[in-house]
Amino acid sequence: MILHATEKPVLIHEAEHCALAMLPAVCSSDNVHALRQRLCDLDARWVILQLVPGTLELTMQELLRMLSVLKDTGRRMLYTDYRLADERCECIDYQEGSLRDDFDFGPVVLLKVEALDSVDDFAQYRFAAFYDLRLQSCGCVPYLPYHLNEYLYTFSPAESVGGSQFDYVNPRNREVQLEYEAALTHWLKANGGLIDPCRLKSAEPLRKEDDRPLASVVIPVFNRVRTIRDAVRSALQQTTDFDFNVIVVDNHSTDGTTAVLAALAEQDRRVVHLIPEETTLLIGGCWNKAVSSPHCGQFVVQLDSDDMYSSPTTLQRMVDAFGEQNCMAVVGSYRLTDFDLNELPPGIIDHREWTPENGMNNALRINGLGAPRAFRRDLLLQYPLPNTSYGEDYAAMLRITREYRLGRIYESLYDCRRWSGNSDAALSRGKVNRNNLYKDRIRTIELMARRGLQ
Repeated sequence: MILHATEKPVLIHEAEHCALAMLPAVCSSDNVHALRQRLCDLDARWVILQLVPGTLELTMQELLRMLSVLKDTGRRMLYTDYRLADERCECIDYQEGSLRDDFDFGPVVLLKVEALDSVDDFAQYRFAAFYDLRLQSCGCVPYLPYHLNEYLYTFSPAESVGGSQFDYVNPRNREVQLEYEAALTHWLKANGGLIDPCRLKSAEPLRKEDDRPLASVVIPVFNRVRTIRDAVRSALQQTTDFDFNVIVVDNHSTDGTTAVLAALAEQDRRVVHLIPEETTLLIGGCWNKAVSSPHCGQFVVQLDSDDMYSSPTTLQRMVDAFGEQNCMAVVGSYRLTDFDLNELPPGIIDHREWTPENGMNNALRINGLGAPRAFRRDLLLQYPLPNTSYGEDYAAMLRITREYRLGRIYESLYDCRRWSGNSDAALSRGKVNRNNLYKDRIRTIELMARRGLQ
């Protein structure tokens, strides 16, 4: 059968008391309550909620399969893999750490109608009611949304919906994001995992080591012959009142990057060109190699091999922030650009959703904390980065902000270049899924650890 969902629910299977409705029906608290009443009037016990505009096609057998599994599992929400016109689309499993508000369930979820009763009345949402419903009704074991990895429907989008991985930090979405933050904070308080900012530690005393520079810029690199020279030079052009060096961990490049770095190291003694003995290191492992090096300074500042510092004062400002804000790690702000440094939307990414009062909790909802990042070396020796090439920095920051204050600089200090060879360019659906699954696992681990502090 071919279905066209509307905000007003309609019965699609009278015997099973199953209805169909469109996502706007649950965006606001008022809409949720209205939907609940309409479903009661229809004597509906289940509702298929279509999350994006388009045409849904499923057979009666597929509908009955979805209903059967939701009944058998005792869950309140179910989602499945699905078919588009030219591909089969797989979703990822939901876990307790799947707290990001952009979790991809696919175009359709099946809900037990009583799940709508869980929308919390502590706030009147205009945008975040479905997110709140998801947390309150399905956010904890044993009621997590159930992923049935069967292709149980075909979906034809109404139109191509444009989106960006940076939508959540777009200032135009600020009002929406504040509601999501409020919903998550309330859920963490009720279900464990909320960090009290008053319990966060200030910076520990720094022991001066005269045989090390005060700071090191760390650049892991593999096959970036086109960009590595710009990155290193932007670091060497920093103006500081302290000694620093640039540690480039060359992860066995094969495209000429190694020769470029050897020449730069010969021209400037501040360039430390490291080639690991190991062949198993990813970005996090390369970071750990730099931090454990005898060349590493007491403050470690990040620079990706695609990117550049946008100001000759970036390094000074990052190091100064440690003392000014009495913290063990600092995150700055950056500007999105193309390869030629022309600004791309949404422009400056300053992560102002981070606040000293609640940033450490809101960090569980978002996919990143910003750049450039800087750490006390002694802290990274205590808490090494995971040896991955995605999410390693996010994992480190979550671990740190569980215990220590984080310093922030909201002015742009860094140009983040997006180009065809960039690691974030044109990711496949499978790669996006793997990345999101890993970050959800990081959040699950962190949520468990934070609950242990209660």
